[in-house]
This record gives sequence, structure tokens and C-alpha cells, in this order.
Amino acid sequence: MKKIVVFLFLSSFVLKAANDKYRLIIRNNPATTITIGWNQISGDNPTVYFGKTDFGTNYTKYKNNQTVDRAIYFKGMHNNFVRLKNLKSNTTYYFVIRDSEGTSERFWFKTAPKNKESISFIAGGDSRNNQVPRQNANKLVSKLKPTAVLFGGDMTAGDTDSEWQTWFNDWQLTIASDNRMFSIIVARGNHERDDRSIYNLFDTPSESVYYSIPFGKHFVRIYTLNSEIAIPGSQTNWLKNELKANKKDLWKIAQYHKPMRPHVSRKKEGHYHYQHWSNLFYIHNVQLVVECDSHTVKSTWPIKPSIGVGSDEGFIRDSKGTIYVGEGCWGAPIRKNDDNKEWTRDSGSFNQFKWIFVSKDAITARTIKTDNVDEVAELTNENQFEIPENLNIWSPPNGAVIEIKK
Repeated sequence: MKKIVVFLFLSSFVLKAANDKYRLIIRNNPATTITIGWNQISGDNPTVYFGKTDFGTNYTKYKNNQTVDRAIYFKGMHNNFVRLKNLKSNTTYYFVIRDSEGTSERFWFKTAPKNKESISFIAGGDSRNNQVPRQNANKLVSKLKPTAVLFGGDMTAGDTDSEWQTWFNDWQLTIASDNRMFSIIVARGNHERDDRSIYNLFDTPSESVYYSIPFGKHFVRIYTLNSEIAIPGSQTNWLKNELKANKKDLWKIAQYHKPMRPHVSRKKEGHYHYQHWSNLFYIHNVQLVVECDSHTVKSTWPIKPSIGVGSDEGFIRDSKGTIYVGEGCWGAPIRKNDDNKEWTRDSGSFNQFKWIFVSKDAITARTIKTDNVDEVAELTNENQFEIPENLNIWSPPNGAVIEIKK
């Protein structure tokens, strides 16, 4: 009897797939595509088995399977990516990863809607240095269940192998209690030493890490820009053409790492992207921009670029202008908000990210303090637009909710 028990224990151990550090990535239309990424520790021929019916870890019953589209050894990990296509919108898919050593846990995700149905985002960045605040924010992702996470760079401090491996271990905390995974759209920060850190770990659609992602037909488009490479030239030309080509989009949101006008006095001004991007944002009606890097908290009133009477640091309030929010605080050392402008709506200094709802009628954004995550109730998969019990929403003098109406 003892031998049988030992044999069963060893068998179950051997049959477990040799992979970890899972990530769900958006690199194309999230209504019909998704990329599943992971670290392949050992074993051969990893394959994703998936479908709309939950068969647990019984991989043979899943209707579809797909082998690896791209694999690369980078940062001490064997990063594997499977790019799923031709999915059905607004639909739950279950999947496992099967290799020569066994089968992974069963995970699941939900594709984005294809029309103008309401969606939600969590947006922030700068998770380096302090692991506990980073883990807290990750846990809160799993509880708030966003359509996607917009992550603005500076995942680690030194861009080292060990830091990235720890970062991906911590990212597993974004997986919900029912093994639902949430997708990420990533930008590069200055602590990523070059573009390869993002491209090789997140399989972004652009090796230069600037790209746009549509949500719904002419509904929302996310522009991810790269503040760490040349601003004029190819990148700005791409942005200009992309904005022109997608002028029918109802809502436009941009993210990048370094702010144009930081709200921390020790940080340098972003003159190049102010010069090349701010007016494009204004004339093409980009309603919301998420910035990071400064490790502080800010939101602005709607503003446009101007050096006229009443302007401050190249911007002036304008009801049809762009709202800028930020600036980091996913775990990096907090800095004092000591550089407010005439057009600053509110600023502060604490661990946080932005929780953004988008509907046909409005964008609403809230700043969420993340330190009390263990007290926050978890939303169900059907009520992602409700406010969970004990969620710590920042309520500054000008109000807790930023609303941009159509």
C-alpha cells in the first residue's frame, strides 16, 4: 500500500508541465486574438490546448491546439509565445499548456467585445525596487478584473535576469482565484536598458515598442509610445499617420513612460515629446494620456500646448484639450509631488494606479490606493464596473472621479 501511495505521488509530480511565469499579452485586436506567454523550464514540444468549454487539465478534450509561434532565451528564461487568432469576441476561452513532461494548470481568459460595449483598464507603471507594493498592486488587478492592464515601463530597477524572473513570479498574483488571466499592453521605461527587454519578454508587435491596439469597432484605441528612443522621425511620423488613419475612433488613449511635464522638481522636462506629440494629441483629440517615471501622483485639467498669456510650462487649460494622469507608483520609491502647475487638477504621493472605465458616453478615471489590497473585496466576473467593498479610492479636493464626456 505504501509503495502505491508513493508511486501515485511521484506520478502526479512528473505529469505536471515544466513551465511557469505565465503572461497574457495583447499585440493585435483583442476581440479576436491573444498571445499566451510563459517560461519553458524543461521538456519538449509545448503546445497550447484551448477551447470554449472547460475540460480542466484533460488536454485531449480541447477542440483546438497550437504550437509555439516564437521562442527566445532571454533574461535567464526560455520565453515561449503562442499567438492565438480567429477567436470569437467577448468569449471565455480555457487553456492548458502541454509538454513532454505533463500538463499545466487550467487557465482562462475572456476576449474583448467587438463593438462599443463598456470596457475597463488599469493603468500605471514603475514597479521596481519595492516588492510588497508591487505585489499589492498585482493582487488588486486580480480583484478588479480589467479588460486589460496598461503598463508604462520600469518593471525592474536593473534590468537583470534575477529581477525579471522575480517580476514575473510576482505577476502571477494578477491571476484571479478562479485562474482567470488578464492581458497586458506594455511600454518601455528608462530602466529597461533597450527595446529588447520589452520585445523579447512580451512579444510586442513592434521591435521598437511603439504600436496601437484597437478595442471595438471605432471605439477605443490605445497608443503605446516609446519615450526612450528617438522622438522625432520614424516614431512621430508613425503616430501622425496612425492618428489620421484612425480618426473615426471614438476614444483615444496614449501611454508612454517619461512625462512631458513631471510633477517632481528633480525630474527633467520632456521637451522632445512635448514638441512632437502634444500638439498631435490636441488636434487629433487624444482625450487621455497616461505617463509614469516620476513616482508621484498627478492628474491635470484638460490642456492644450500653448505659450500664450496664462500658459504654464507650455500648456494652458482648454475644455477640448487632453487630460494627463500618472506618474508611476506601482512599487518604485515614492517621491514628493513638489512641482504642480497652474493646470494641475490634483497631485499626491502614494502607491497607486488608475482605474479607467470607457463607455460610449464617457471615460471615467479614478486613482486607486493599493496598500490595503487584502481588505478589498473581489469583484465577480459579471460586475467589473461596480466598486468593491473597502476599495481605497483617492478623493482629492477636486473630486475622486475624472470624467471625460463625449
